[in-house]
Amino acid sequence: MPAGHGKRYQAAAKLLEGKELVDPREAIALVKQVNSSSFPGTVELHVRLGVDPRHADQMVRSSVVLPHGTGKSRRIAVFAQGEKEREAREAGADLVGAEELVKRVQDGFTDFDVALATPDMMGSVGRLGKILGPRGLMPNPKAGTVTFDIARAIKEVQAGRVEFRVDRYGIIHVPVGKTSFDESALYENLAAMMEAIVKAKPSAAKGSYVKACFLAPSIGPSVRVDPLAAGRMSAA
Repeated sequence: MPAGHGKRYQAAAKLLEGKELVDPREAIALVKQVNSSSFPGTVELHVRLGVDPRHADQMVRSSVVLPHGTGKSRRIAVFAQGEKEREAREAGADLVGAEELVKRVQDGFTDFDVALATPDMMGSVGRLGKILGPRGLMPNPKAGTVTFDIARAIKEVQAGRVEFRVDRYGIIHVPVGKTSFDESALYENLAAMMEAIVKAKPSAAKGSYVKACFLAPSIGPSVRVDPLAAGRMSAA
């Protein structure tokens, strides 16, 4: 047991003793039990993939609409102009604008959780790559965040669409719900996410794809999930 953990964390960790790899359903039950916070924490999924993201043809990036959402409301910024600007406002976007919104972001404003853009705005939004990129906010067609169907994109985000992308170590970190969700809802969210990750497998990736898989609450020990079982999950 690492030094510095509190009594609640240590008690939670004892629940995992002797459990090396567990199937997804048991993992979900365990992650709810080992939540050490006094509030409904986020259930985080961490998946190590057999890809080398240093090569462009092995980058993994996509999005999925979680059946039960993430349990968290998110502020949506939309870069659009003209009729699409009006459409975005009517669809419920929190921030909408064209060049003026680009300028605000250039000046340091990033108080939003998701950024969407229409294709005609990408010439301007592209200048924000160094600001939005490191924060995982840069609109990208592969993630469905660059589109003229802006109303639909906003509704999907509000309904629980989550973007994911592999980091430089070949790992995906993404939320799949809250510890307050019932087990069936968490399972369905996890299944939808794993299915999307597997579908996003690059053709250049060779060998084992899902190398390791963990579920963890915001505060508490992580549960190691059988990667083979996780890789076979289906949202159907």
